[in-house]
Amino acid sequence: MARINVLSKHIAELIAAGEVVERPASVVKELMENSIDAGATTITLEIRNGGVTYIRITDNGCGICREDVPKAFLSHATSKVRDADDLNSIFTLGFRGEALASVAAVSRTEMLTKTVEEEMGTVYTIDGGVQTGYDAAGCPNGTTIVVRDLFYNTPARMKFLKRDVSEANAVADVVDKIALSHPEISIRFIREGKQTLITPGDGKLLSAIYSVFGRTFAESLLEVDYELDGIKVSGYVCKPVCSRPSRAMQYFFLNNRSIKSRSIMASMENAYKNTIMVGKFPSCVLNVYVRPETVDVNVHPAKTEVRFSDERKVSTAVYYAVKGALSEFDSAPQVDSAKMAKLTEKAKPDYAQFQMIEEDTPSSVRQTQDKAANTVSSAVYKNADSQKNFWNKMSSSQFKSDPSVSAPNHLNKGFTNADEPDLVSGFKSRTKPTQQSPTPAHRPAVQTADTDFKEKSYFDKKDTAAAEISTEAKEKKVIISEQKPAPRPLRLLGEAFKTYIICEYDNKVCLIDKHAAHERIIYNKIKKNAQDNVSSQVLLTPVTVTLNKNEYNTIIENLDVFSAAGYLVEDFGTGTVIVRECPMLISGDDIEDTIVEMALYLSENRTNIESEKIDRIHHTSACKAAIKAGYKNSTAEMKVLAEAVLYDDEVRYCPHGRPVLLELTKYELEKMFGRIQ
Repeated sequence: MARINVLSKHIAELIAAGEVVERPASVVKELMENSIDAGATTITLEIRNGGVTYIRITDNGCGICREDVPKAFLSHATSKVRDADDLNSIFTLGFRGEALASVAAVSRTEMLTKTVEEEMGTVYTIDGGVQTGYDAAGCPNGTTIVVRDLFYNTPARMKFLKRDVSEANAVADVVDKIALSHPEISIRFIREGKQTLITPGDGKLLSAIYSVFGRTFAESLLEVDYELDGIKVSGYVCKPVCSRPSRAMQYFFLNNRSIKSRSIMASMENAYKNTIMVGKFPSCVLNVYVRPETVDVNVHPAKTEVRFSDERKVSTAVYYAVKGALSEFDSAPQVDSAKMAKLTEKAKPDYAQFQMIEEDTPSSVRQTQDKAANTVSSAVYKNADSQKNFWNKMSSSQFKSDPSVSAPNHLNKGFTNADEPDLVSGFKSRTKPTQQSPTPAHRPAVQTADTDFKEKSYFDKKDTAAAEISTEAKEKKVIISEQKPAPRPLRLLGEAFKTYIICEYDNKVCLIDKHAAHERIIYNKIKKNAQDNVSSQVLLTPVTVTLNKNEYNTIIENLDVFSAAGYLVEDFGTGTVIVRECPMLISGDDIEDTIVEMALYLSENRTNIESEKIDRIHHTSACKAAIKAGYKNSTAEMKVLAEAVLYDDEVRYCPHGRPVLLELTKYELEKMFGRIQ
């Protein structure tokens, strides 16, 4: 039988450090909370190499008396709890007295501190839990703690750390939460020598939100201010139209402490019922204030989980607070004239959504179109058509390599200002032409020899070009007709619930889910374009996407995956990425949702191989671009979609595995009605 041994102080400290200090972000959280408890109004944080080699936190708090400095690094040494009754009324963020001892046990730590009453400050150094220096020093009021070489004496724990970028983003996420929970404190964050965040410290939560997440996110929020039975709820929630595909932008605080609470989250989301789409989630920055004796924060080592004495009362207060804010401040979205055209295009399916000419075109319009077409040569008409479909046909790589679009024509051909004709003098010397009788437009009746030669040469060339184009089109038509057999007749019967297309085909009644069908068609097209290296288009206006630090870190880690899927995603600063290119069939309005949804998927499936990740991006992109259930489609659009499904054997299931087509034969239908036995 194994004998029982009492662990040494050093080993016990390492075990305790493992509960509190898991990574650099844990160190930053504990030390910044100490600065807040010390009454600091300004806090500066600096990290290097993700916080693994260097962390510095400076505050202007009350400081530590010189004789108490060595005690602060002892386990369970704290100034915030004196007896058992104090545990029932904890107002401070820290209270266990484990942070400094745990940090010092796994790093080389230096503290420089001074109180207002002292003339000289104190410098104290401790390596691996062993004191190495203790002396007087000159310094300003407050405390500065420098943590170097984290986990230098525990290499087994060091190998579980992630890349420096990932660790730095985790630190940034902690800083964001502290900045949001304490807007009265000015927080400055220096990352690898660059300042990435500074909050004004004016006590306004909206100012802190603006500093952390930017203007776009701040403008999408509604203020919350409510109190019920001693429970106060304040902060901001997003407008229903600004909901997101994930819960990553939901921040909850209890008495200015960042927490995770399923009951508060569920109550907040219940207030949004019937106002946001299924699969969307609201964003929020909510702070709940309760009496300290009604909540237990000593449940988890990280103090992120809490237990309420009356959880239902807290959930009710949150629900009515959010519901009241939505009822009072949320209004119908205002659409200005500049965005009207864009919204119209969004409601009407674009190129990827089978945009076609209606079958019932008025005869007057058709005659006008035919007349206009006859007056334009075939060559000119072909050029106009190519310009119309420019963005649909030219990929980003072709656009970048085409000299005709990368620079003006006169620059490509060496054209200079000296070569320009003098149009002003030519206009002044022009004489009024003599009146002539009307003649056919295609051939002047009376011309000089030189003019007649020029006109004849031009029209001969034009007629020849038109004849060549016509002959080429006929040859192509013959080849296509030889390769593709004539399709069997299809008769469109109608549409059910603006979701399912009903048609008659090959003695069968077919029901087609138009969203699933269109999603599969787009998915196949995106996959084919990717194989042909024509997988992306340049966005005229790049799309910026604001993310929380975890989502941001996930996207940055998978930039090569997005590139392989046809997206050009770049780092646009801490917490923001910019999308400059996307697959050919994707609309710019769907990019933000695609990026946010993929960030959630990639964070939950980090071990998947790259091909699976790329395929999931194709799935998500096709789903966002496809026709939605409830869209009103024309007869021609439904017919073309039905033909695309019935004439292509590959379109039978959507990328998620749902069936696209259900068939009911004539025999089965007649048997159901009792016409046959």
